Amino acid sequence: MRTVLIANRGEIAVRVARACREAGLRTVAVYSEADRGAPHVLAADRAVPVGPPPARESYLNVDALLAAARTAGADAVHPGYGFLAENAAFAAAVEAAGLVWIGPPPKAIATMGDKLTARATVGRAGVPLVPGTELVAGDVAAARRQVAALGYPVLVKAAGGGGGKGMRTVASEDELAPALAAASREADAAFGDGRVYVEKLLRRPRHVEVQVLGDRHGQLVHLGERECSIQRRHQKIVEETPCPVLTARLRAEMTAAALAAARAVGYVNAGTVEFLLDADGRFYFLEMNTRVQVEHPITEWVTDIDIVAAQLRIAAGEPLGFGQSDVAPRGHAIEVRLYAEDPARNFFPSPGLILALSEPAGPGVRVDSGVTAGTVVPVEYDPLLAKISAWAPDRATAVRRLRAALEETVVLGPTTNLGFLLDVLGHPAFMAGDTHTGFLADHLADWQPGGSDETAAALAAAVALARPAAPSTSGGRAATAPTPWETLGPWRLGAQR
Repeated sequence: MRTVLIANRGEIAVRVARACREAGLRTVAVYSEADRGAPHVLAADRAVPVGPPPARESYLNVDALLAAARTAGADAVHPGYGFLAENAAFAAAVEAAGLVWIGPPPKAIATMGDKLTARATVGRAGVPLVPGTELVAGDVAAARRQVAALGYPVLVKAAGGGGGKGMRTVASEDELAPALAAASREADAAFGDGRVYVEKLLRRPRHVEVQVLGDRHGQLVHLGERECSIQRRHQKIVEETPCPVLTARLRAEMTAAALAAARAVGYVNAGTVEFLLDADGRFYFLEMNTRVQVEHPITEWVTDIDIVAAQLRIAAGEPLGFGQSDVAPRGHAIEVRLYAEDPARNFFPSPGLILALSEPAGPGVRVDSGVTAGTVVPVEYDPLLAKISAWAPDRATAVRRLRAALEETVVLGPTTNLGFLLDVLGHPAFMAGDTHTGFLADHLADWQPGGSDETAAALAAAVALARPAAPSTSGGRAATAPTPWETLGPWRLGAQR
């Protein structure tokens, strides 16, 4: 490999470009018309346009991406996460074009990308499964019979795709038919696949996942687990490692199950096996993400292993270079996802111009960012701005360090979830490690901005006011600098409206 086309945008494209640069590889960014001049474009050695703003016409356009690779002379493709990262047809098309696919084999992607096929495959490998049904979309009567046998409540899930799309919670039989129809429509729109099935809904489970890495020489290792239970709309916003409640025995059982699931599909490159952990210490296979995860930085923190660099080496045919006994996690790491969204309005996206941005720094703090001051957050894509993570020798110190980092963070322009994240990290239940996938609904369902946001408001005002006085327009005397309220027009800070 000499030149890598990064088939993505935002912070993950910046992250991959940095890893390629360290490996001595040239990079090619792709961008839609909405992302012209975006930070990920400037992070690469070359950039090629791939279409108009809608993702289907740009970042999801396989022909345009392959044409960009040919135009730029790329010989490899890294898909990042999201978009086409878990699309087996795209992976196969990349390989058919004679390019190196920096990811798992297309067959592994296809097997794990179809939830029902994945369940059957890992079940044969002895991995425990959540009780569920076969495909049920389109046959409501059959669905009612199967779900009655499972017992309510249940979760309707898309057979393909992920990221919380095509999922609906169903508490009673009356809700089943509308939930099936809505989930099928959403899955079809998001993934071009409207198939859905049903799983038993576990009460207050933890979402725990295991990072795996495998090379083409038969070496397969895990890098420990991450807990990702703090979620909104089935999407993670806070992740940490290690899981606060995993015993040594349970960790050994869960990581062994993750490796068994990966071996069942001949897995190569980076991937994550996800589980649900109930209050009695039983865990069940949820799905496998056949790509690098959003939350990979916290695993890098505790293992000191660069996961993206490992992806590049594996794709180039090199051996992993270490075995399971060489993986020795230390300390505790926590990450939050900073979004341009309004938690007080059901996390409604808040696109627009970022007028000012101040990111935290210091020992044990890491920022993976895809924006700068002057960046416009587009309406067409996920509104993730950055990931802010912290490491410390123990969990309590890591929480304090991350809260301090968030207190230093300022975003002027779009509404963000910054204040909400501070309140999550400061909640007594979170600080005690008492988390589960219903945490936000139980503790912060009626959240409104205030409190910790006042600090950010003061900092943002200081940023806006720290500007040169306006040039003199009358008799040589300097005019008074206008306030931000006079010059910036309507704007919103953090989670305030």
